[in-house]
Amino acid sequence: MPTITVRNVPPKVVRSLKALAKRHNRSMEQEVRDLLEGYVAERRAVLNQIEAGWQVQTRRPSAAEVDAWMAVGRP
Repeated sequence: MPTITVRNVPPKVVRSLKALAKRHNRSMEQEVRDLLEGYVAERRAVLNQIEAGWQVQTRRPSAAEVDAWMAVGRP
């Protein structure tokens, strides 16, 4: 299985990860794996929903339309 190394993690984040891991009765390493896996799975699900929505569209919006949608509710 591949390995990743994350450097310069702030101490506060490490303490939080350790606390979460302890609460879930697992190692901090397992906690990080589960958090990453959950984030990626959630992101993939959202992207799948977006892609499914695009499939039923009869036309693609213009860049100006997308910019206008993104600007709604922003100062």
